[in-house]
Amino acid sequence: MKVDWREKRVLVFGAGISGVGAANLLGTVGAVPVIFDGKADLDKEAVVHKLQGNFPVEIYAGELPERVLHDLDLAVLSPGVPTDIPLVKKLYESKIKVWGEVELAYELGKGTVLAITGTNGKTTTTALLGKIMGDALPSVYVVGNIGNPYTAAALQMTENTVTVAEISSFQLETIDRFAPKVSAILNITEDHLNRHHTMEEYIRVKELITKNQTQEDVCVLNYEDEILREFGKTAVPRAVYFSSAHILDEGIYLDGDTIVLKTAQETIPVVRTGDLKLLGTHNFENVMAAIAMAYYAGIPIDSIRKSACEFTAVEHRIEYVTEKQGVAYYNDSKGTNPDAAIKGIQAMNRPTLLIAGGYDKQSSYDEWIEAFDGKVKYLVLIGQTREKIQDAAHRLGFTDTILCEDLKEAVHVCAEKACPGDAVLLSPACASWGQFDNYEQRGRMFKEYVRNL
Repeated sequence: MKVDWREKRVLVFGAGISGVGAANLLGTVGAVPVIFDGKADLDKEAVVHKLQGNFPVEIYAGELPERVLHDLDLAVLSPGVPTDIPLVKKLYESKIKVWGEVELAYELGKGTVLAITGTNGKTTTTALLGKIMGDALPSVYVVGNIGNPYTAAALQMTENTVTVAEISSFQLETIDRFAPKVSAILNITEDHLNRHHTMEEYIRVKELITKNQTQEDVCVLNYEDEILREFGKTAVPRAVYFSSAHILDEGIYLDGDTIVLKTAQETIPVVRTGDLKLLGTHNFENVMAAIAMAYYAGIPIDSIRKSACEFTAVEHRIEYVTEKQGVAYYNDSKGTNPDAAIKGIQAMNRPTLLIAGGYDKQSSYDEWIEAFDGKVKYLVLIGQTREKIQDAAHRLGFTDTILCEDLKEAVHVCAEKACPGDAVLLSPACASWGQFDNYEQRGRMFKEYVRNL
């Protein structure tokens, strides 16, 4: 069912990258975007400046007039807008259809979609799968939570296009008919409970990625995650597991230092871990997920192998920055929750000064601190959570903590305290909001401060 968008009035809730992307897409197909942002001091001129094309648009800030609500045909929420706030509840009560920008892009885009979600590893897996598909096929777009709005690419897609999409739980809340051919849920650990409130709700939302998949489709799942192992038994699409600790009868698994793909017909050694440019078991899991998705999307194994071996680490994910006076600096700004930050510290192979802290997502830090495993010399803390993390560390017997005002001071303190042979790792276990716009900005500033030492 194709929508006739001409003169449809569509509320775009949120004036950030996603909102502007949605407004541009809507304006291009003839709809009238009605942009609303809760920030009363929103710079409307700056928003207009980001819009591409000459189409009618309305912009409201702080409060949305009641009259505007009555003549809306649709509402499109940016991922950062919770679905349980009063205005969104009012939209639902008014029987106005509510989509996210992913649903909008899916409705207007064409071709095949491969979609990845999970608490951690999404960006690396999406980037690797994007490379595998892009090396093998002429028309591939890598979009979504990875930083490229899905809406920006939708109208360039053809029936032969493959879209590789990183999809967050926030984006899955508002899907309607979004249906990937191959999906993946990499893992589910505690995160975003300030938004989803309970772990049960967070799990339910993550599993929505399979909501519209059929029995002809595939969902790639982590066998080591008990929640996902169980989910695979009842999921509608065919469940294909990957495992870093078990030899599977069917699926993709790590056997010693070799990633092996096993189907009902054959056993295929795909790649040796030593030939990859990625470090750590968590990354081998990401590679397995990407390989399985590409294989079930029809890409030949030789092509998959070549692309996987060429792939280098994603920026801000255990990214080597430089060495200064014998001290290696690593940027893991993408470690925005404790579980991701555990992977960061586990990948370190030398004594580490760890910079952490940031926005409080109501996470528990105990498991992360317990994973330090004697590697962490100093825990240098910044942001809203610094005292909370320090209290947890001291309670668990780790007392080498230092509180700093900001990231710049933290980098300088680490440079003073570090000895040749040590590592300094930014792996915050927290979101960046409050001090930075996003984790990318935090990572870039860290690299700048390090290079200026």
